[in-house]
Amino acid sequence: MIRPMTVADIIHVQHIARETWSATYDGMIPEEIQTDFIDRAYSEAMLRKRMEKTCMLIAECNGVPVGFANFTKKDEDGDSELTALYILPSHQQDGYGRKLFEYALSKLQDAKQLFVYVDRHNQIGRTFYEKQGFELLDVFDELFEGYPVETAQYVYYIQEPVLA
Repeated sequence: MIRPMTVADIIHVQHIARETWSATYDGMIPEEIQTDFIDRAYSEAMLRKRMEKTCMLIAECNGVPVGFANFTKKDEDGDSELTALYILPSHQQDGYGRKLFEYALSKLQDAKQLFVYVDRHNQIGRTFYEKQGFELLDVFDELFEGYPVETAQYVYYIQEPVLA
């Protein structure tokens, strides 16, 4: 089941973010940088702000949250950004990511395109997005919490681009 996030889900989202980040970025991003980022980006105050300003969705298995997605509302250019889509490692490959993505698309029908940024070395994430139809736009170097990473930028065309 996919549904909007509630305040009662905060503790579950924090758990999912920690577990998923740890499993995904082990050996890629130092643990202390992961911990600092998760503590800040998934604090109760930050999650309440995300619920207010963006769209937060929960994927449940037998009534228990096992994943979540976070995406921005459409901006003036018709763009949105998928800022997070995390599924507990124990529930990956069970279709929850696809269901969250499809639900998000149903909420973005009037948007033109959806962007996502993924660590270049996150092969699980990149494979998932490519399987959903995202197209790779660019790979670039940047600093994540002061740590050098390579980021892959993808786009999903909700409405086909109009060629001039």
